[in-house]
Amino acid sequence: MKLIYCHCSLYNPGGMERVLLNKVIWLKAHTDWDIKVVTTDQKQKATFYPFPEDVCIIDLGINYSDDNVLSPLKKIWGYLHRRKLHKQRLTELLLNEHADIVISLYPSESSFIPQIKDGSKKVLELHFNKFFRLHYNRKGLLGIVDWWRTRQDEKIARRFDKFVVLTQEDCGYWGILPNLVVIPNAALRLGDCRSDATQQRVIAVGRLDYQKGFDRLIKAWEIVQKDRKCRSWQLDIFGQGEWREMLQKMIDKAGLGQSAHIHPPTSQIGKEYANSSLLVMSSNYEGFPMVMIEAMACGLPVVSFDYKCGPRDIIDNGVNGLIVSNGDIEGLAHAMTRLMGDEDYRKMLSQNARKVVETYSEEAVMAKWIELFSNLAKP
Repeated sequence: MKLIYCHCSLYNPGGMERVLLNKVIWLKAHTDWDIKVVTTDQKQKATFYPFPEDVCIIDLGINYSDDNVLSPLKKIWGYLHRRKLHKQRLTELLLNEHADIVISLYPSESSFIPQIKDGSKKVLELHFNKFFRLHYNRKGLLGIVDWWRTRQDEKIARRFDKFVVLTQEDCGYWGILPNLVVIPNAALRLGDCRSDATQQRVIAVGRLDYQKGFDRLIKAWEIVQKDRKCRSWQLDIFGQGEWREMLQKMIDKAGLGQSAHIHPPTSQIGKEYANSSLLVMSSNYEGFPMVMIEAMACGLPVVSFDYKCGPRDIIDNGVNGLIVSNGDIEGLAHAMTRLMGDEDYRKMLSQNARKVVETYSEEAVMAKWIELFSNLAKP
């Protein structure tokens, strides 16, 4: 069987890229399938994560991201022009490749890929949630476009042979779609990395942008540091992105420079989890928080906002972590101080957090993908 995954790029240390890598590695180890990855914005950069050498990566050179600095009208015009070029180049490639199944990770080809009659089955894999375009609350013309595209997403999803979402929560938002399937991401053990929940360190991981909401975390950390019992604790944020300077200014302005630090991404994140006692997720939205289940697999209890989507599916509140109403900064701070001040409770949550691998084991998750692909490939 031949699979082709379509994604924007592979040079960022993001969750989608890590999930794709994990799936590709598993498939190459357990099948003889031919797997290729097609990108639009790789720009001749190296992949952040090392993909297997026998997985061919093809970049179409569309470069949608080049238009990010333009005005709204020029951005829309540029997007339409690049999408036309994208459709031409991807059509030519798929007609030559004769793949059995083509999987779109919901970048721009999702709007036209079912129209490409290359004989392959088409799968749409959503790593966000139904409302991801609206979480930014953009105003004016771009806000209207976000609203219109959200309305179109259901029409787009219906055109695929299968539409895969990551959580039962998100599944409920889409309603009854005949092609809808729920397959979560897998919780991988990161080697022998284990936290004993005794380190006085809180960790947060993700891209430094609006989605991850680290501005909300820093505000909560300012409240935490007013508690004398918590002043010996450190907050370490790992990530890169356009908000780095803004977040550092927030830390400096609040006088948190001794306790809060921003670090670049690391390929050894398991070691960082092992040297921490608590993961905090302050996201505005997610599809399925890969960081959450990875950290829990390493024994980290989680304090998380109740954003869409993921926490309700993964966290058993008070058993393996704590869920706080989305946007409740004081509530987030209180949940952190509660765990920081009670080592016995942290250790109990830590032991329960490790059990996430029972529900989201790689074997169980990949069995669902094998079943889906095998059924689609049947004549």
